[in-house]
Amino acid sequence: MPTLLPDPPKYQAWRRRMVEQIQQRGISDARLLAAMQKLPRQWFCPDTLLDTLLYDIDCAIQIDCNQTLSKPFTVAWQTQLLGLQPHMTVLEVGTGSGYQTAVLCEMEARVFTVERQVVLFRKTKALLASLGYRARCYLGDCFNGLPEMKGFQYDRILVTCGAPQLPDGLMQMLKTGGVMVIPIGPESSQTMHRITKLGPTPDLWRDEQLGDAYFVPMLQGKNFS
Repeated sequence: MPTLLPDPPKYQAWRRRMVEQIQQRGISDARLLAAMQKLPRQWFCPDTLLDTLLYDIDCAIQIDCNQTLSKPFTVAWQTQLLGLQPHMTVLEVGTGSGYQTAVLCEMEARVFTVERQVVLFRKTKALLASLGYRARCYLGDCFNGLPEMKGFQYDRILVTCGAPQLPDGLMQMLKTGGVMVIPIGPESSQTMHRITKLGPTPDLWRDEQLGDAYFVPMLQGKNFS
């Protein structure tokens, strides 16, 4: 990862404390913790007025297009639920500012990421490329799959926005034996689900409901505003 962007010592100290607090909450994946320790969160939300809020593990940050940069603990929780191994293919729905994308890349995943907000898509795609991450970025919503990757199936799917119900199109993109982590429900009452696809039909999908979640809604269509 290039170091062309600033990462002052104060941010490095805040990041160490952030990772310590995440560990204390039960996150134990060593590769995940190392990725979050390494990755300067401020690069993905360059608003210096926010300062320490960027490293508050329970603070989500508003970014462009009325979207949010998820809480550090939420990033860690969702990522650990994936059970990610190096070189797995991961579809991320909701690129946002690219922080979660970069965490997955640091964990040696092959990342395919989708964003429906055109402004964010263009900005984040350029940022990830400038930092040397080889994530493949797409513009769309993924409700009915990803036309550019028709027929391709992923080892893992991570959804970083709240779906009103389980999108069948996404399940068709998941390999048998694969895992999807997704918040489901209305914006005021979402639950985090980990769904393991044990076979091709819904009766063979294992659905674990793992606690409350708070995400912006998963919407259909591209947003050019």
